[in-house]
Amino acid sequence: MMTRSISVFCVAGALSLCAQESRTGVVFAPIRDHKLETIRQELRGETKPAGKPKMQVDFAAIRAPKSLSEFTVLPHQEAVCQGLSGMCWCFSTTSFLESEAHRKGRPGLRFSVMHTVYWEYVEKAKGFVRSRGTSVFGEGSQGAAVIRAWKQHGALPASAYTGLKGEARNYDHEMTVFKELKAYLEGVKAAGAWDEAPVVAKVRAILDRHLGAPPTKVTVDGRTMTPQEYVTQVAGLNLDDYVELVSFSDRPAWQRTEYNVPDNWWHGKEYLNVPLDDFMSAFKGAVRQGFSLAIAADMSEPGYSIGAPGLAVVPTWDIPSAFIDAAARQFRFEDGSTTDDHGLHVVGHTRTNGQDWFLVKDSWSSAWNNDHPGYYFFHEDYVKLKVLGFMVHKDAVKGLLEKMKM
Repeated sequence: MMTRSISVFCVAGALSLCAQESRTGVVFAPIRDHKLETIRQELRGETKPAGKPKMQVDFAAIRAPKSLSEFTVLPHQEAVCQGLSGMCWCFSTTSFLESEAHRKGRPGLRFSVMHTVYWEYVEKAKGFVRSRGTSVFGEGSQGAAVIRAWKQHGALPASAYTGLKGEARNYDHEMTVFKELKAYLEGVKAAGAWDEAPVVAKVRAILDRHLGAPPTKVTVDGRTMTPQEYVTQVAGLNLDDYVELVSFSDRPAWQRTEYNVPDNWWHGKEYLNVPLDDFMSAFKGAVRQGFSLAIAADMSEPGYSIGAPGLAVVPTWDIPSAFIDAAARQFRFEDGSTTDDHGLHVVGHTRTNGQDWFLVKDSWSSAWNNDHPGYYFFHEDYVKLKVLGFMVHKDAVKGLLEKMKM
């Protein structure tokens, strides 16, 4: 997932990032001043013309949770910023899998995000060649791509492969590795050079130069293993145990479907389409049972605060709560006002004034500019209208899967 035409990233004043060490590795701690679009324009040397005034939400009037202490919090690793990159899909799903490992008796594991990103770029390059340049090649992707990459290429501990070379402390992909990969593949398309092997070799050479070559073996507790063995022997995860739910009313319910967004570049049809009421019941029920969720959501809404107070709500002047239904949700997806912007990780829940709120771990800069750095508080109405899909362990949704005869 990516935010429309701009990359999702964490930034600091004076166009720099600062990093600090934590018990789990590098934590990116942006200084709190610039807005995302302003910084991206400054990086590009662009100026933005004055636009029309936009309606704004009075967040002070919302009766929301005030702190993390009000939530029932599920085990998860601390938030890490994705830097100048569009890797929210991988940060969120990797965090989700870390929580899954903890839930299954393997606490404290931190998995490499960049190992997955490396191989996703390789797979995208293959798709680009096989489709003769028609498949999407971007920084964004989907949570399902993480599962696919782990099945094909395995995983590594975060300490074994950071994707940061030399003195680099922060991720900066848009103007470096991604820019070079994109330019190369545009040249391949222009030349009609559709020989996959040399294209993949060149793509890997670019990745190796910017990110470093991922190791083919890793030693954990004195045992040397492949990335595939790391998944089963250390992480202890069965990757076939995870399902992704969506809710679209323009196609049959209770069937597998394609998630029609650009970042589903492989046109995967592994998504389970369910009615909205079942979608919401499964979402709430899973979190209450102790299962965290990796979600795909729209974050480009007036009700999604950029900075303090770190809330995601649906204002009544958009649509009153009682009128949020499958038609309202589908309408917004069809007209483009709901977009697949961002990947996040749901790690807690609470009820405030008779309404459900969810604690959402975020890797984007706005999560460090609010009152609870690294997190957002999502109101249930925002989930119902603006969360397009979620990944969860199948044990959390057994009843629903029985309806689908899975």
